[in-house]
Amino acid sequence: MESLELVKRLKVSRDEKEKIKLSWKLVKLVARHAREEPFWNFVRENLKVKPEAVKESMLFLEEKGELRIKRSVDGRHLYVSTLKNIRDKPVRLDRWLGLTSGRRPTR
Repeated sequence: MESLELVKRLKVSRDEKEKIKLSWKLVKLVARHAREEPFWNFVRENLKVKPEAVKESMLFLEEKGELRIKRSVDGRHLYVSTLKNIRDKPVRLDRWLGLTSGRRPTR
């Protein structure tokens, strides 16, 4: 699915489960390119996605308990650092252990 189409579907989605699923798709798509510099310019020019759309998706996922955005000492959101972690470690250890134990993972 193209990134621009993904953002459009995310904005018109009313179902919370679908919105979470689409938000994760967008975050994972952008996280693949988290090592590019300058990151937000790369996202804007190559993926044709506004940085605000990515940030809104990440904040939505954090609000729903799906994601934890890193914060600096002064409390500012560190979106790119969080995306780099998602790129490097796509599944947290506790979820991975839940997946391999045969029981359903908790969020």
